[in-house]
Amino acid sequence: MSNIYKVIEIIGGSDKSWEDAAKKAVETAAKNLKEIRIAEVKELDMRVEKNKVVEYRVKLRVSFKYVP
Repeated sequence: MSNIYKVIEIIGGSDKSWEDAAKKAVETAAKNLKEIRIAEVKELDMRVEKNKVVEYRVKLRVSFKYVP
């Protein structure tokens, strides 16, 4: 029997770094998704207020095992 995987996009944020934003996003998603297989960085951006970076944001494409 072959496995089927579903792909979704998620966005994570952190005041520390893009890496921290990605880690938090995957760890949070893993609480509701079973068997996350791959998280691919699609886009990086920052939220800026008063000329200072206040948040690093990362958009991820995540694949996980589909169980109907």
